[in-house]
Amino acid sequence: MSYETIIGLEIHVQLATRSKAFCADDASFGGAPNTHVSAVSLAHPGTLPRLNLKAVEYATRLGLALGCEINRHSTFDRKNYFYADLPKGFQTTQDKNPICLGGALLLQGSEAAIRIHHIHLEEDAGKSMHDQDPQDSLIDLNRAGVPLLEIVTEPDFRSAEEVASFMAEIRRLVRWLGISDGNMEEGSLRCDVNISVRKSGETRLGQRCEVKNVNSMRFARRAIEFEVNRQIELLESGGNVEQETRGFDVGSGTTYSLREKENAHDYRYFPEPDLPPVVLQERFIADIKAGIPPLPRELEREFEITHRLPARDAALLTQDRDTAFYCTRLLEIAGKKDFAKPVSNLIINKLLPWADSTGTPLSECPVAPAAWIQFLEMIENGQVSASTAYQRLFPALLENPGADPGVLAAGLNLLQSADSGFLEQIADELLARFPDKVAEYKKGKKGLIGFFMGEMMKASQGKAEPKTATRLLEERLK
Repeated sequence: MSYETIIGLEIHVQLATRSKAFCADDASFGGAPNTHVSAVSLAHPGTLPRLNLKAVEYATRLGLALGCEINRHSTFDRKNYFYADLPKGFQTTQDKNPICLGGALLLQGSEAAIRIHHIHLEEDAGKSMHDQDPQDSLIDLNRAGVPLLEIVTEPDFRSAEEVASFMAEIRRLVRWLGISDGNMEEGSLRCDVNISVRKSGETRLGQRCEVKNVNSMRFARRAIEFEVNRQIELLESGGNVEQETRGFDVGSGTTYSLREKENAHDYRYFPEPDLPPVVLQERFIADIKAGIPPLPRELEREFEITHRLPARDAALLTQDRDTAFYCTRLLEIAGKKDFAKPVSNLIINKLLPWADSTGTPLSECPVAPAAWIQFLEMIENGQVSASTAYQRLFPALLENPGADPGVLAAGLNLLQSADSGFLEQIADELLARFPDKVAEYKKGKKGLIGFFMGEMMKASQGKAEPKTATRLLEERLK
């Protein structure tokens, strides 16, 4: 039988706030175990929570960017369950009235939209480590209480590739908005994947299984592919898929049963008595909306349509807000549409590798944007060859960021010559030295123009301006 895969995601985004969701403890990643804690995050008797305003701002910012309805009156609830790394014995979350409702996100490189059911605020649990001690599991509560946004999608995914594309787009968006570093390796972005299958043509959803805490797009793909095959094999052999929560074993690439999947009544949700409702004023929402920069999808389309860049270039330039805005700045200085490709090549092939190797954002590049445009104009005008510019002038500019590119190129003896007298003399000497090649050219072997140009560049020590030199050679060879 032919089967259709149905997938929904619960994505956890760790917010880049300085303090935790309901107290002033340090929310940064790392630190010695159990040092980013206090009486509040350890749930000592008599302690009370206080909501982090920045977490509310970040939730609103993401909701607006995703086209959600911002709930003007959201509330917190207690989700009761026992884990050794959950010191309170419950998680403070939003069940009945989440902060964001609805919304959608387009997949990268596609016009397909994934619908969002809601986004809610909650706190993270601590971390259990089972491989640090031969006898005991160890608990680190540094992460307990760190603010999270949980993005719950509709079951709109039909493949592992769509899930990977969506996760990449979410990571780009949260980084762009400055609300999270989106680092999946550190757990700042992770997802639970709800997977079911049904026979093609069926309209009723199949029984789903949830794969917990997948923290990389590669692992998400492997987990989905394994789980889909497992469920299909079960159904084909006459068995039933049981609703359960499963883990993913990275080493074997398989999923394994953790527990029966809980339903809402298992968690005994009830309103959090120690936190009042969150009531958002229209001015608060309007101020946040006004502060949202142009979104990556908007700039990506602008690079493709207005500046006629290839889709691959536009996608690469908008993976990071700093890169996209730097590119926009260079294009503004260049002031002409046909300069977009040279600017794109400079950023993608040279400046981004330099930024990655030095750990320096492009916005802090010591060379002024106007100097890079002058650098590109020198290549376009034939003052310096592209290979020489990128191999010698580019690193020289980074070493001497205040220097004028033209003056620096002259000092390094890199400037090409379009002096007709100088080039004519070299051309005449070359043609006299290679009469057999001249004869072959005249008989139709036009590819020899490359040979003559190579010899001319050698004789001029790389100073011959290519267009002028090629024209002079062709005139004489006629």
